[in-house]
Amino acid sequence: QADIVFISNVDNVVPDHLKDPIVEWRKVLGGYLAELQQHVFHHIQQLSSVPANAKSVQQAEACILQELLLPLPQSYRELALPDQATLLKQYLDRPIRVCGIVPNTGDPGGGPFWVAHPEDAPSRQIVEQSQVNPDSEAQQKLFASGTHFNPVDMVCGVRDYQGNPFNLLEYVDPGTGFIGMKSHQGRPLKALEWPGLWN
Repeated sequence: QADIVFISNVDNVVPDHLKDPIVEWRKVLGGYLAELQQHVFHHIQQLSSVPANAKSVQQAEACILQELLLPLPQSYRELALPDQATLLKQYLDRPIRVCGIVPNTGDPGGGPFWVAHPEDAPSRQIVEQSQVNPDSEAQQKLFASGTHFNPVDMVCGVRDYQGNPFNLLEYVDPGTGFIGMKSHQGRPLKALEWPGLWN
């Protein structure tokens, strides 16, 4: 029931004497999320005015393209102004996630990549190695060339511009679950990783 949720991987918990920079950067992530939410909520409220205002549509479009870095569908330009406003509002009125990333020094784990979708525009996701096709040389090479690593330090805005909680299950991509290899006391195990945290 919180407004903002901080998520950290238990694998990355550090001793107390190393926590100062982590706390500082976590505050930065939270502050950036709050600032981003203010912009997004403002644009949603402007787009909710009837009739649609060309200036509000242009400003919301700039927010989506330049701040959220989300591509709009090619058909967007052909829509009438009210329909553009409706589409932009759909892009904005959803949970927001800010992920901390660090330079990749060869540690195992996921990182930020653009992910292609069959019907929709590409999206930015945290991709785990287990999600990359082991039989695709091109995909393996692309994953290996990643410059950054996600230490699972995230902050998520889980309420809409009116303060109502989002139903987060509506935003999960069920196709991104995967089976990862783990071990327990030297015995190999397969673990089902449910989708939702990083996508």
